[in-house]
Amino acid sequence: MKGCRLPLLCVAVAVVVLSPNAAAGQDRPDGSGGWTAPLMPWGDPDLQGIWDFRTITPMERPAELAGKAVLTAEEAADFEARENRRLNRDLVDPKVGGAIYPPESEGGVVPYNEFWYDRGNALVEDRRTSLIVDPADGRIPSLTPEAAERTAARSAYLRDHPADSWEDRSLGDRCILGFNAGPPMVPSAYNNNVQLLQTPDHVVILNEMVHNARIVPLDGGPHGAIPQWVGDSRAHWEDATLVVETRGFGEQVGFRGGATASLRVVERFTLVGADSLRYEFTLEDPDTWTRPWTAVVPMKRTPGPLFEYACHEGNYSMAGILGGARAEERAAAEAGVPESR
Repeated sequence: MKGCRLPLLCVAVAVVVLSPNAAAGQDRPDGSGGWTAPLMPWGDPDLQGIWDFRTITPMERPAELAGKAVLTAEEAADFEARENRRLNRDLVDPKVGGAIYPPESEGGVVPYNEFWYDRGNALVEDRRTSLIVDPADGRIPSLTPEAAERTAARSAYLRDHPADSWEDRSLGDRCILGFNAGPPMVPSAYNNNVQLLQTPDHVVILNEMVHNARIVPLDGGPHGAIPQWVGDSRAHWEDATLVVETRGFGEQVGFRGGATASLRVVERFTLVGADSLRYEFTLEDPDTWTRPWTAVVPMKRTPGPLFEYACHEGNYSMAGILGGARAEERAAAEAGVPESR
């Protein structure tokens, strides 16, 4: 532990080593042949380990599956095959685009081939058609009129000012936050892993994506007053479920329709088997959505290890993005094209 700069994290790592129930898959019989969640030495449920939350189950139910909450085994197999083909980056024609990429004529670029993606290739085990479980239609609630206007204005600005400054770029582009690091944590293209560490007083949520560590107190204290990129998290136990409430986000939250600093996120972690963790989150922001909404993401234990996600080291790519924007502006000026940004 010599040279460790995060004392709480060091303590948590020590607990991983010392806890008698920390080994993956190690459970305790309840005397009737069943399984009960292992406990930490001080009595809290032992959630420690590295958890994998990849899946191709979409966050929202696709329009073509409206009214269908669960697929049959045959329907699920067909959906998985079609979705894996649609998302396969090796099959994208750069000239015409595909999946999330626009065509080359619109500036589209396919950045990686399929080798680098680790999104998972199967639906969640119960074959749900969306990770969202509330509302029942599996869709994110409508934006409020104010949020719709705010989002449209932001999109219009970015069309004309995509890179005036580094502040015009996303938090992911700026290597501040990973696109699936949360809160809440949502399955995405890769690095869908999180490590949970525990002490009697804190829980550490360490994401593989941009290796962000949330050190969450269990003391029941009030939320801090200083806005933060990932908000201010406080946790408590409700029976065997760890409940993490996060408030105090900064202005550039940007999650699912441009949530505001009023966003409140409640995450619930429940061990439901030796190698299975139920992760549930609820988002509430009256300045953005017409009602709260909830999603459930199953997590599976994995031996790991977590790898460092170096992003673009030294923000070299940011210099390229901004330099490219300046070059486009010079070319437009030389061609006599009116400036649009």
